[in-house]
Amino acid sequence: MDLPKNSFKAAIAEGRPQLGLWSAIRDPAVSEMLAGCGYDWIVLDCEHSPRDVPEVLAGLQAMAPYPVQPVVRVRSLDVAEIKKMLDVGAQTILVPYVQNGAEARLAAAAVAYPPEGLRGVAGAVRANRFGAIPGYFTRAREEICLIVQIETREALDDLEDIAATPGVDGIFIGPADLAASLGHPGDLKHPEVKAAIIDAIRRVRAAGKPAGFLSPDDDLLEAVLDAGCVFAAIDIDIVALRRVASGRVAAYRQRVSAPPQE
Repeated sequence: MDLPKNSFKAAIAEGRPQLGLWSAIRDPAVSEMLAGCGYDWIVLDCEHSPRDVPEVLAGLQAMAPYPVQPVVRVRSLDVAEIKKMLDVGAQTILVPYVQNGAEARLAAAAVAYPPEGLRGVAGAVRANRFGAIPGYFTRAREEICLIVQIETREALDDLEDIAATPGVDGIFIGPADLAASLGHPGDLKHPEVKAAIIDAIRRVRAAGKPAGFLSPDDDLLEAVLDAGCVFAAIDIDIVALRRVASGRVAAYRQRVSAPPQE
């Protein structure tokens, strides 16, 4: 049995645009349904959802038959948590709130086996097909993709050091926390926030790394794509569900509330 290929890692390294979806709904049936919708990558979010390792495992299993790359956003820069996500089969890890080069180097160490890194060695786990992949421990890092998320003023100040970190495969700009850090919580379209996002995308690309972003807002997406964003998450499952459900009932509420025509 061969090491599974990470098509997402290969695509962003080549600069090929990848369209993604953010998933906060932890039901594996929803993960399976979304996996067949045509996205290139789907984030299984653990930072801002109740999802934990068992739900991540269920989501990975549900998505496995489909041509989509699961991306697991861990809760924090926690070496032990990252190890568990890798062991259950995650090949792309998104680490939130990376502030500086030192934290980026710790994230890189967390996804690599010794002597290069800190990942704990387990002989028979889902990641190595329970021991069936020859040479897994020397080859695993080839197909693991590490994305670090920068979302504060401090991280912007240290962006070039973060981007230069060996083992960082992509940099994701987190707009919500960045807006708050810049003094505009909840206002992602504030001119200062938008300018910082666009500048960060350009700096990431200038540093030779693929840049990522998340927004369901079309205007903001257009701006980051024009700036060179390679992997963009264009919606959030729970937001999309609410948008469709509320829009549907609003349309028919108007219909049934209209006075009857004579």
